[in-house]
Amino acid sequence: MTQTTESVADPNGTEEQPPRRRTRVHRAWFVAAVTFVTIVGAAAFRSLPGLFIDPLHQEFGWSRGTIGAAVSLNLALYGLTAPFAAALMDRMGIRRVVAGALTVIAVGSGLTVWMTAPWQLWLCWGLLVGLGSGSMALAFAATVTNRWFTTRRGLVSGILTAASASGQLIFLPVLSWTVESHGWRPAAVTVALAALAVVPFVWLLLRDHPADVGVRPYGAEEFVPKPEPVTGAARRAVGVLLSAVRTGPFWLLAGTFAICGASTNGLVQTHFVPAAHDHGMPITAAASLLAVIGVFDVAGTIASGWFTDRFEPRRLLAVYYALRGVSLLFLPMLLAPSVHPPMVFFIVFYGLDWVATVPPTLALCREHYGEDSAIVFGWVLASHQVGAALVAYLGGVARDVFGSYDIVWYASGALCAAAALMALVIRRRPAVPALAPSY
Repeated sequence: MTQTTESVADPNGTEEQPPRRRTRVHRAWFVAAVTFVTIVGAAAFRSLPGLFIDPLHQEFGWSRGTIGAAVSLNLALYGLTAPFAAALMDRMGIRRVVAGALTVIAVGSGLTVWMTAPWQLWLCWGLLVGLGSGSMALAFAATVTNRWFTTRRGLVSGILTAASASGQLIFLPVLSWTVESHGWRPAAVTVALAALAVVPFVWLLLRDHPADVGVRPYGAEEFVPKPEPVTGAARRAVGVLLSAVRTGPFWLLAGTFAICGASTNGLVQTHFVPAAHDHGMPITAAASLLAVIGVFDVAGTIASGWFTDRFEPRRLLAVYYALRGVSLLFLPMLLAPSVHPPMVFFIVFYGLDWVATVPPTLALCREHYGEDSAIVFGWVLASHQVGAALVAYLGGVARDVFGSYDIVWYASGALCAAAALMALVIRRRPAVPALAPSY
């Protein structure tokens, strides 16, 4: 926030009263709030994959591997679209890209109610929703944070990352009840309507740059003019990638984030509900547990942003991945027909760590890649979603082959241990030495 002071003259004109302070909220916080609401509305689609596996299997007889392939395509495009969307925002503006993405999500989700063949699931849910959601990925949050804030970036990135979990928290219990009571089609329509409902907020309230409303970025000492539109969005995204792949930190960040996606979106978000149902737990109860993960994810991600402003990001990443890996190794022993205290402890613990990795990963991208950090983070996010896509597919195949998800939980725990070691290897960027004074 910014503060101004005003001197108030004494009514008799002989002396001045103490200055009166007037507090005004910086416009950047309003933009962050609109971004938060936008991501919440778009996050409804993130709640559906785990809820749809069993209903689609029962209605159409499609294998879990077939359904998992559509989810895999969705997750892969979610990541691969992100860097191009970040570059496109530099060309066309944030508002236009995000409004278009929400419309594509609504169309893709709405068309699924008429599908009768697997290729239609891949087209609607995999391709359309994947492309739309990729443009609404965390690269969107990174772009808003970089443009509107020069201080408190860790905190803001944590809050905006938590928005996705908040959307899951809001929609998952409702959607699970809808699927259980009325079938999967009304749930798909609900997602489409939720995405469309956010479009007016984006168009009317979101602004592309602080200069559009004549203010400085939050925490900036000087006014920052709006840059000229950058042409060649695709060429720039590829160019930034070609430059980044020649550096070691990029591969380590991409590798750790791929494991992050494999152990969250790909595994738990997609397969936890059917895995719990295999052990006799009702779908609504399992979905409610995922919603609880969303509750604690909000707290954990915001806290991680606060920590990132104060502690070394790579050490935070190592701690997060190590704790996540340990918790996954215990999960097969906790699955049961009913919810019991050890399972609740796992849910709370996993929720706090769910996407706590995002703020330190963003900070490391900014540290190593500067002005290109949003696009680099988009490519790092692409690796996150490729990892998620592989496990979303392989998890379904493992369930078809082995009749159990246990091997997938254990393998993911081992991968998280490897990610913790990779995070510690990321080197710190040396500070630029000050110029010696000349006499």
